[in-house]
Amino acid sequence: MKIGLDIMGGDFAPAEAIKGVQQYFEQMPDSPVHLMLIGDAEAAAPYLPMIDAYRHRYTFVQAADVIGMDEHPTRAFKEKPGSTIVIGFGMLAKGITDAFISAGNTGAMLVGAMYSAKLIEGVLRPTIATPIPRTDGKFSCILDVGLNADCKPEHLVQFARLGSLYAQHILGIDSPRVGLLNIGEEEGKGNILAQATYPLLKELPGINFVGNIEGRDVFYDKAEVIVCEGFVGNVVIKMAESVYDIFKVAKGMQDEFLDRMNFEVFGGTPILGINSPVIIGHGISHALAFRNKIELASKLVSSDLINTFKDSFRQG
Repeated sequence: MKIGLDIMGGDFAPAEAIKGVQQYFEQMPDSPVHLMLIGDAEAAAPYLPMIDAYRHRYTFVQAADVIGMDEHPTRAFKEKPGSTIVIGFGMLAKGITDAFISAGNTGAMLVGAMYSAKLIEGVLRPTIATPIPRTDGKFSCILDVGLNADCKPEHLVQFARLGSLYAQHILGIDSPRVGLLNIGEEEGKGNILAQATYPLLKELPGINFVGNIEGRDVFYDKAEVIVCEGFVGNVVIKMAESVYDIFKVAKGMQDEFLDRMNFEVFGGTPILGINSPVIIGHGISHALAFRNKIELASKLVSSDLINTFKDSFRQG
């Protein structure tokens, strides 16, 4: 299994990316993963000695350019063919790697996902999913969390299908409960989108739809898959991040639930609905996040989730 990792993406590149690689190699000695580290050799040189003992477990791929966080994604993707993200998607498209990870320019990652990895046949839009910690010690999954700010009912229905399969095959949940995030529990509640989506989910075969859930239910044992448009989902996860920053970072509170609100625990966000495993990392990722992104990519590949998606949408 070969996984491409952009070591130049993120605010603390390449140091934290290589530290994350070191952690992964140390903690997963029997992993079949061979990493393709994509980056600038000169910038990486001071940190590569940290993984000297694992030279048989990685290959360095030179990339002289980087797409900056403030660059226009589509234009940069076209004008910087030697950048880490473009090279990473090129290797993925050619089958050199089985998955690709970057904490770099999110827009460029989405451009690559759409025009290089491409949508699975039958999928209307890709979506991104993020784990949400629950008070019972487990995680739920919320999608979409920012890729699709405006949606139609049929988009949310597909998110429910993708999220349900993701929860089954990656989170290990049998028959995950799917809830529609809304402003009330009753079927007729919500805006036009929620009202139109509810009956579609109610009649959708192959998912365990449990109805509407409210904002106060997000951190409780109500549903394993929480479906919403990206505008709402992004507000939810950004608010969760602020709770962690206020109570854990600023106030120094010690609490297991707060610890699991740290995004570095799950590393990155997978793009669901495309033909290859692609993981987007937070720009402020540190070593732990990179280590966990690699583990998530490994799970996505070994579970053969992409073909599971393809089979599901082939059947209609």
